[in-house]
Amino acid sequence: MAPPRTDKWGPGTRIPAMVISPLLAKPAAVDHRTFDTTSILATIERHWRLAPLTGRDGSVNDLSSAFSTRLGAIKTK
Repeated sequence: MAPPRTDKWGPGTRIPAMVISPLLAKPAAVDHRTFDTTSILATIERHWRLAPLTGRDGSVNDLSSAFSTRLGAIKTK
């Protein structure tokens, strides 16, 4: 399989990622949706209801399915 194309946002899709958190990550979950490097940005934008910076982060899948609860539900000190 050909390597992913690279642009100014990174290497594109097909990047393995692990979400590790003792509080929020779903245990032993595997998500088969397609993500890219802007999925992290999309997660932040959608959680805090911010406008997308570009069309790319506005159209990609966010990582919310990797979390067992909404990010804002966890209170910090």
